[in-house]
Amino acid sequence: MNTMNQTTRPDLVPPGGHRKVLLHSCCAPCSGEVMEAMLASGIDYTIFFYNPNIHPQREYLLRKDENVRFAQKHGIEFIDADYDTENWFARAKGMEWEPERGMRCTMCFDMRFERTALYAHENGFPVMTSSLGISRWKNMEQINDCGHRAASRYEGLAYWDYNWRKGGGSARMIEISKREEFYQQEYCGCVYSLRDTNRHRRSRGRPLIEFGTQFYGFSLDKDEPQK
Repeated sequence: MNTMNQTTRPDLVPPGGHRKVLLHSCCAPCSGEVMEAMLASGIDYTIFFYNPNIHPQREYLLRKDENVRFAQKHGIEFIDADYDTENWFARAKGMEWEPERGMRCTMCFDMRFERTALYAHENGFPVMTSSLGISRWKNMEQINDCGHRAASRYEGLAYWDYNWRKGGGSARMIEISKREEFYQQEYCGCVYSLRDTNRHRRSRGRPLIEFGTQFYGFSLDKDEPQK
């Protein structure tokens, strides 16, 4: 495999010096840099894709398929967890009008990390981490609190709260996304994020979100066949 685009980070050492990690991935653009950095640093990791918040299903499949494509390219095992949206909506009840980064997001991170931690515990992973924190749109402290809380349920499991943004990680995330021409999602993922993003666009006279048309580096005309 060609590793010339990968960067080894000397400080990339999981908790306890373990080399086996379960990576919760939210999407290909956010996980691309995390994946390549861990691979170049000799860390043995598996991707765990559990994101029942993503709505609608068409958007969910677009994001998942891009992640699968990139994992296969690097020969990384990809665990495709259930898309149990009913469970997510039940937990989000009463939080429909919470702002981004508010209580609903905490619930969402908790739910996804709890499932990740359970899988890690049942399958012998001593460390779990996530690509969620690399996005500048996310509250890293909020994400890490949820990750540590989920991992603390199981003895011998640690949450790795590495700051994937540092050392140029955020910039490389964009570089990899452009290189791979990843699908470029235009909102966080849930139906409420979609609602609020479209409301903001409408107030600015901008077109509403169209699924499956925006990719890093190019756009598809809505009448063209999907990529």
